[in-house]
Amino acid sequence: MIALVLALGSSLAYGCADFLGGLGARKAHVLRTVMIAAPASLVVELLLWPLLGASFDAASVAWGAASGVASAAAFVLLYRTLAIGPMNVLSPITALVSAALPVGVGLLQGEHLAAAGMLGLPLALVAVVLVSAGPGMRSSRPSRTALLLAFGAGAAIALQLVFLHQAPAESGVGPLVVGRAVSSAVTLSAAFLLRRRLGPERPAVAVSAAAGALDSVANLLFLLAVRSGDLAVVAVIAALYPAGTVLLARNVLGERLHRGQLIGLGTAAAAVSLLALN
Repeated sequence: MIALVLALGSSLAYGCADFLGGLGARKAHVLRTVMIAAPASLVVELLLWPLLGASFDAASVAWGAASGVASAAAFVLLYRTLAIGPMNVLSPITALVSAALPVGVGLLQGEHLAAAGMLGLPLALVAVVLVSAGPGMRSSRPSRTALLLAFGAGAAIALQLVFLHQAPAESGVGPLVVGRAVSSAVTLSAAFLLRRRLGPERPAVAVSAAAGALDSVANLLFLLAVRSGDLAVVAVIAALYPAGTVLLARNVLGERLHRGQLIGLGTAAAAVSLLALN
């Protein structure tokens, strides 16, 4: 139950971070937003270090660095995917892949689910697709390149989560600190190399920093969840983050929820209830 609550918190934080990151990217090039979000995220994790402790042994550093590289790749692939579009098709593909791969890894590593969990997992995967899909999904046809990028983005997100799960349980926030330092270095280097293409627009500093801070909170809650529960269950609940994004878009931006998304929210609630029984 503790793992379930932490996973729900992680999902909510990821959804809020994506929403704020999207708002920030509306005002300037996405790399300008990430240039603020990534260091802000690192600052939060450094502040957590004295509170939660950190170990930097070889395994913690290796898995943390791997998660950082995967995180940087996820940023690039995800935003490139959404730039090509159509978002209403590519977003659910990315979310589904990011959920399904960790579930598969968890089951292959010997995690066992009760009957409620075996029913709740596929139901949650269905909810991920329904919540993140937009209207007109059936009539939209993405290019082969866009589909490959969507799968790549989902795989990169999944690898980030799997790598964090592999880090030693006694490492504290060490893997998070290393991972964020690596991803910050990668994104800042990319921004420097592409500085002439970023345009003159300035990003929304407060919004971008808040997105980075929430992303750190989401990673922390995910890490704590998988240390007290099963990767298969935690990953699929964390992948419900589009629910938080669409609810914020409705309440803050006045965007309407279509029928499929409402069904998805109900399906997500049912799936979480079944996973709680597991």
